[in-house]
Amino acid sequence: MAITYTWEVTSLKTKAEGDNADAVIQTYWKKTGTDDDGNVGSFSGATPFTSVDADPFVAFADLTEADVLGWIQGVVVDDYEVHVNGVIQQQIDAIVTPVTEPDLPWAE
Repeated sequence: MAITYTWEVTSLKTKAEGDNADAVIQTYWKKTGTDDDGNVGSFSGATPFTSVDADPFVAFADLTEADVLGWIQGVVVDDYEVHVNGVIQQQIDAIVTPVTEPDLPWAE
């Protein structure tokens, strides 16, 4: 079953770094997966950044969510992305096939 993913930035932290005022130094984000039946799982993450390596530097007031998601998605790759998607899949699997804890058959 296919999963459709969406991303969102949930929070940012900034500070002055060198000549860059209000440089983004920490991002908080959420990746949500929805399967074909509407079952949903999500993963919340935090990814640090520095403006020292930013080329070009984008002023905080000029940032878009797409800009910041591009930075985050550039880090959430390979094994990290496999892990994130795996957590989302586990949450969806738990909805589709829930684990139950029935009373013991010999209990009164």
